[in-house]
Amino acid sequence: MPNVVKKNISGLLLFDKSVGDSSNQALQKIKRIFNAKKVGHTGTLDPLASGLLPLMFGHATKFASSLLEATKTYEATVKLGFKSSTGDAEGVLVPAQTMPDQLDLTLEKVLHVASTLLGEQQQLPPMYSALKYQGKPLYEFARQGLEIDRKARTIFIQSLGGLTLNRVNDEWLVRFEVSCSKGTYVRTLAEQLANCLGTEGYLVALRRTKIAQFDLKYAVGLSQIQMLFGDDDALQRLLLPIDSLLSNLARKQITPCLAQRFIQGQRLVLQADQDQPGRHSVYCNSESGLDQFIGTGILELHGDHALLRPERIIQDIQENL
Repeated sequence: MPNVVKKNISGLLLFDKSVGDSSNQALQKIKRIFNAKKVGHTGTLDPLASGLLPLMFGHATKFASSLLEATKTYEATVKLGFKSSTGDAEGVLVPAQTMPDQLDLTLEKVLHVASTLLGEQQQLPPMYSALKYQGKPLYEFARQGLEIDRKARTIFIQSLGGLTLNRVNDEWLVRFEVSCSKGTYVRTLAEQLANCLGTEGYLVALRRTKIAQFDLKYAVGLSQIQMLFGDDDALQRLLLPIDSLLSNLARKQITPCLAQRFIQGQRLVLQADQDQPGRHSVYCNSESGLDQFIGTGILELHGDHALLRPERIIQDIQENL
């Protein structure tokens, strides 16, 4: 049978990953449905976690860094009274020395503890993580019963709200919503919350609801996408434009003549207008009024003129200008 030619597709898909698939397994399923040549993702979700997993097709992968660094929001559920070897429901469970029933647990106490966990702090990555040591992920060492020295990393907990405390069939559950910086392990935060309450706990559910300006309510699940298999136009309509990744950047518009030079990697000397220095989304002016995104550039101001230096560009867009 002849090889199926992969398609050069570009854009951003807001995908709602279900529990069970790893991020890469989910990506491969979507890649096959779209028959896409190149797809990447940002912000790995564990198999037991669900929710927003942005998938970038083609040229959009060049601009993924904006989401890698972005604040992320999760809904989490912690079960109190047990410690997990992995920090979540996949691990070996050991009863806590102090069970929740022995404590005077109230929602007011949970709220107080949560308030102490806000802001900048040092967090030690768990052994059951994909962080690399000597070229191997830490979880491979953990499965061998080995403990590797790790460096604590600086994280930032922006908000910790929506807290509830429920006892259901002798199970104590704390639910919360957290907005946090890149590199935050919510499993570790869940354990920390339980420890501050005087017991142990582990994560039983985690759902990512937001990354930067992108919200889970606009995401599509696998079953919805599978229904469109073979309908290339319908699949294409699911994708957001590449520059939606860069909505926080200022725009810089240039003429088609300058755009040709910019795409070739040349620095452009421009008249300084009301521009601010820094990173910009760069567009080519169009007579139709639909300006074409061609990449990002760094703008430097020098008196009455500005220097626009190419940063990341879409090379093969040149023939369409």
